[in-house]
Amino acid sequence: MSGYTRILVAVDFSPAAEIVGRRAVEMARRHDAVLHLVHVVDYLMPLGFADDFTPSPAVMVDEEALLEQGRKSLHRYAEKLGCADVSQSVVLGAPKQEIVRLAREIPCDLIVIGSHGRHGLARLLGSTARAVLNDAPCDVLAVRIGEEGETDKIKRG
Repeated sequence: MSGYTRILVAVDFSPAAEIVGRRAVEMARRHDAVLHLVHVVDYLMPLGFADDFTPSPAVMVDEEALLEQGRKSLHRYAEKLGCADVSQSVVLGAPKQEIVRLAREIPCDLIVIGSHGRHGLARLLGSTARAVLNDAPCDVLAVRIGEEGETDKIKRG
């Protein structure tokens, strides 16, 4: 395994997020790498009806409030992992695209992300972890969370 210097951790605040975060912290310590946490607020603004593709004012949400709540939650998550001083980003968009974009922007050489290891229809439709694995500019550690516990899969970039 090559040495990693910059590790991006995708945080979704699911029940398994702490397992994913602990694995990333372990990898960062093992490789003396810089850790960067990211949470993507996956919010699609509701549109009006018919041919009107403008936001519907009746159901508009304050995006800045969503981002601020995400920042607070990410900071609490980092504190829980004992790494509150690491770089943290909260962005609005599609998780699979934003994680890959940020991995390129940093640039990082490892992305750590949770994978629920679904089968059947969910597997055919794909997941954020699968999309990131396919499009990442670097290695990806998919921490698989399932009924039998966690396992790892690494894709070499």
